[in-house]
Formats: sequence, structure tokens, C-alpha cells
Amino acid sequence: MALLLNKLRLKQLVKIPVRCKHGKDHWAIVKKRRTPKDKALEHFNDFYGSVFGDRWIAIRCALLKEESKYVAVVNNFSDTERIRSELESLGAINLRRLYEVQKENVEFFQAKREAKREKLERNKQNSVVCKSSNDHLAEIQSLYPANYPNLLDALKSEENEFVRKDGPAPIKLQSIDADLNEISLDTNRIIDPSVNVSMLHEYVPATKIKGLDDFVLESDHYKFYTKTNDFQVEVEKESVLPFPEHLHVYTFERSNNTRFPNPKKGSTGVSDYYLFDGGSILPVLALDIQLGDTVLDMCAAPGGKALTILQTLMPRVLVANDIMQSRVKRIKNVIKEYVSNVYNTKDMLLVTELDARTIDEKDIYNKILADVPCTTDRHILHSDDNNIFKPTRLKERLKIPETQADILTNALKLVAKGGTVVYSTCSLSPIQNDGVVHVALKRVWEECDSIFIVKDMTEALQPLRCIYEFGNIGLKYGHLVIPTVQNNWGPMYFCKIVRVQ
Repeated sequence: MALLLNKLRLKQLVKIPVRCKHGKDHWAIVKKRRTPKDKALEHFNDFYGSVFGDRWIAIRCALLKEESKYVAVVNNFSDTERIRSELESLGAINLRRLYEVQKENVEFFQAKREAKREKLERNKQNSVVCKSSNDHLAEIQSLYPANYPNLLDALKSEENEFVRKDGPAPIKLQSIDADLNEISLDTNRIIDPSVNVSMLHEYVPATKIKGLDDFVLESDHYKFYTKTNDFQVEVEKESVLPFPEHLHVYTFERSNNTRFPNPKKGSTGVSDYYLFDGGSILPVLALDIQLGDTVLDMCAAPGGKALTILQTLMPRVLVANDIMQSRVKRIKNVIKEYVSNVYNTKDMLLVTELDARTIDEKDIYNKILADVPCTTDRHILHSDDNNIFKPTRLKERLKIPETQADILTNALKLVAKGGTVVYSTCSLSPIQNDGVVHVALKRVWEECDSIFIVKDMTEALQPLRCIYEFGNIGLKYGHLVIPTVQNNWGPMYFCKIVRVQ
């Protein structure tokens, strides 16, 4: 009995754990925890690794850097000249001036290359003619004995006295038209000129993504894209990227990661300049805003592109729209911070709260920006808040391409004849980019009588390659700004579409 009491007292004094358990912040627990950021990176490694190959490692390195690079859009509702002078004193470069200088350089060297190519082609043709004549002469000479009269003189003579009288009878040449009906054409090697434009379906990841209680095969979600393979779109080259006269954008050269200071307030009480990703300026420039344009920004939050459009001082009306009250509030906050009350913009700028898929104001807007919701590749690698890779947002993420296609399709239906639609995302995904463009164009082709052409802006963007890296992954429609360590902005995909009928 005494021994039992002693054991009970010992058990009360010393608690021997049955199993060693770690706290939630222990390194062993943290190591096993997979955050939405981790899931996003794992997905990108699998998906984008197959798209970009060896280049993905450098792109991932740029995306994972905490600090990205910005451009500064001068606020024309503040002290424009003072702001430009201060930015230039920091060493910043006016993007329009940079483009103009580089364009002159590109045209100069292209002219030199073309002249050199033509010279080489002429020399090659002359060489071929000379070689052919010499070969022909040598062949004829080899047919005759060594004691035969001088062949060169005979060939140059107008009357050849060495023609063999017993030679074959001359052949009478006849017109092809005479026997045209008797000719049978071999069609086995005739190639159909139509090109099968695919949806880059091979880029769709075939991995399984775990949801709440089940697994969803993500590639199954994109099967509707394969139904559009028989559709063809006209693509037209564009040689110039237009810069509106009053739009002043500043940046730093490649590998210069100088940070712009926070903007201060000007004499009109608004901030001097707006900072945003350097890739974001390109969709606005692609719109080619002209004086008197009626512009719709379908998914405008947080408001940077809408503000940039406003800074051109060109639109007659700009409608900045978004679907949620919280997002509309962000647009209004940007406008309040950057647009002075001194300027009457109430008739020039309207902020609306509508679903971009259901806007029905047809033939009113001649310029539409569809900067659609996407996976926001850079953002989701740095924040778990509201991350699209959260398990609770799985269905929403899988529906992203459908939502994007619905918005772009509606934009193409709304734009007036002769108007322009620019589609853009901040994603590297071929599905969300060229894939969505193809689907939307196919839908409009089937449902409407309108005719659209896609603008190939490769030549127009050439002068900006000194500071932008454009991805060459077989894009058929748009253009993709690739993040790099030297110039860490993007990703930004954009595609310019013009309604011609």
C-alpha cells in the first residue's frame, strides 16, 4: 500500500509525456506547412517550366525579388514642368524621347543591313551568272577534241561556221496553252494554305490540384479551347507605338534600379506623379488615345491605367468601371489623390460599378481597355492575403479563363466600328493570354457580323527592347513583357484588336 502511494505522489510531481508535441511555430511544423504562396510557386514551376524552358529560372528569380521596377506618370493636374525637371534631375529618362531616339537608331541600322543585303544579293547573282557561263563553256569545250578550232571565237562569232550539218533536227517549241487541257495535275503535294491556329493546349498543366475534399484535374477545365482550332484570324503589322503629346512617362535605364521618391503635393493640392509597373504603360499606349475619343476601362481598379488615360488629356469621356464596391472605392481614391478640383472633370470622367460581362452600351466607345482579372503572377508569390491559390478559391481560379473570355467577348461586341480593344493581363499563362483572345474572337465571329483584325506590334515595340524583354514563346496575337533581374517589371501581356466592320 505504501509503495502504491509513493508511485501516485511521483506521478503527480513528474509528468512523463506519452508523445512529444511541437508548438505551431516550431520549425518542424513551419517546414511542413504549405502556404498559398508555396502552392503558387509549385504550380508555376510545373506549368511555366514547360512553357519557357531554361528561361523560367531567370524569370522566377525576378518574380521572387521583393522590389520591382516602376515608371512615373507625370500628373498634368499638378505642376507639370516642375515635376518633369525634378524627375530628369534624378536621372530619369522620358520614355517617349527614349522611344524616338531608339526608333531612329533601329531604322538607321535596318537601312544599313538592307543595303548590305542587297549588295550581297547582287554580288551573288553576278557570281552565279559568271560561274554558270564558265561552267557552260567548259562543258562544251570538253565535248570537242583538242585540235578542234577555237571554240571561244566560234561562240562569239555571229555566224558559226562549225555547226554540224548532220546534227539533230531543230525542235519546234509549242505553247503550253495548246495542250493545257491534256495536262493532269498532281495534287498530292499541293499544301493547303490555311493555318490551323491552336490554343496552345499543350501548355495546359495536366497536374491534379487538391481542393477541399476532392481532386480536380485542371486540364479538363480547358477542354473547351480545343473546339476553336479551325478558326483563323487576320493579323496586320503595325510599325509605330504612338505616344500622346501630353503624356509624360519617366523611367530609368536597364540595370538601374534607382527608386523614385514618394511623390509630394503640388500647388494644386494633388500628388506630382503616379508610380506603377513599367509593363502597365504599354496597354495604354497600344490604345492610341486620340482627341475626342470615348474610352471605357472595363476593369479599372485600382485605377492606374484609367488615370494614365486621363493624363493624355485627349478623351471626350472616360468611363472607369469595376464590379465591386470596394474596387470602385479604390478607383475613386486614386482620382481624388491625383485629379485637382481646379479642373472640371465631372463630365470627362465617370466611375461606374457594373459587371464587365453585362455592359450593353454598344457602338458608344471607340476605345476599350479590357485589363481583366487574372492570376496576378507576381503578387501571389509575395502575399498570402486574398491569394488566388487558397483552397477556398479553387473554383474561382479554374474559372478565370472563362471569365476573361466573357469580358473580352463583350468588349468586342461593344466597340464601335473602326474602334480599338486592348486586352491585357499580368500573367505569363498562354491560356489566359493568347488562348482567351482566340476564344473571344471565335465567339464574336460566330455570333456577330463584325470583322476584326489583330495588330502585330513587333516592329512598333522594337525600339523599347533596350529596356523591355519581350517573350518569344510562339505568341500568335499579343505581346508579353517578361520580368528580368535587370529590368524587373511585368509580367504584362497585351493584344491590340481593331474592328474594321
